[in-house]
Amino acid sequence: MAPLEDLERDYPIIDSNFRMFCASHGIFTDTDFLMHDLSALEAFARQDYAPQKLEHGIKQILSIIESGQRPWLNGLELLEDSQLNKCTLSTGCESIDILLQGGLRAGHVTELVGPSCSGKTQVCLKAASHVARNSLGKVVYFDTGNSFSPKRVAQFLSFSPDPSTTQLNKTVERDMSSIVCHSVFDIFTLLDMLRQLRNNLRSQISFQMRMLIIDSLSSLIAPVLGGGGVHGHALMATAGLLLKEIAHESNLCVVVTNHMVAGEAGMLKPALGESWKSIPHVRLLLSGKYSANGTRIKILKHPYLASGKSTDFVVI
Repeated sequence: MAPLEDLERDYPIIDSNFRMFCASHGIFTDTDFLMHDLSALEAFARQDYAPQKLEHGIKQILSIIESGQRPWLNGLELLEDSQLNKCTLSTGCESIDILLQGGLRAGHVTELVGPSCSGKTQVCLKAASHVARNSLGKVVYFDTGNSFSPKRVAQFLSFSPDPSTTQLNKTVERDMSSIVCHSVFDIFTLLDMLRQLRNNLRSQISFQMRMLIIDSLSSLIAPVLGGGGVHGHALMATAGLLLKEIAHESNLCVVVTNHMVAGEAGMLKPALGESWKSIPHVRLLLSGKYSANGTRIKILKHPYLASGKSTDFVVI
């Protein structure tokens, strides 16, 4: 997060007049832009006596944010970090764990993509329940479409060999408290919450987290991508960067869901376009077609597993 005045030396367009315009809207740092409705901000700029200069300044700031990178690490540092910190967490679905050679990997952003009713939310709820049930740590669940079902989670948590009713209730109560659910309905609120979460994790203020789930991320990003404006893609890139930082720095499993849209010749393809598909470390496609063996899940992208491998699974 850089104060705007610190950027003027390298970017003369960010001069005192531009900063005064920004300050009038409560913007004092580059990332303050992402807490605002940028369409409205551009509309205010067009009403100014120097609209082109202000609009160019806004695009310059967004370009700076989009090009942000983490510090470089050499291969040995990456290998040591992978061996020491990047464990795997079971999804609770044996066939998916076998496909992924253990499950969801800490430090990775894993995307579940598929059409409506393909089982994305069920996999998220099952994974969250499994982490909580095995006392592996806390799960933060960002629900963007009222799809979080506490009753379904309780069903997953209640699966046990032969506990007494009293003990079962106590266990479910304990495990349910390990899943923290927040409703989020716009990208600006999500970015604010992700920054707060990242800062809390860095300061060790937060509870011991093991997993972050956003169901669905695409429903928040897709509305700001239309119209050909640059700010929508900058918001998407910022969300992706934050998720990668949180996953890597805090050794979390980050899971996001994405829907499908019509592509060429009516064929379905993952939403959010070409710019987004490079952001997740892992992309898994759920077919949405049920068979006697369950739902098909296929690897579209993985750092060390072959694309195209698939299996069937059933969430019970």
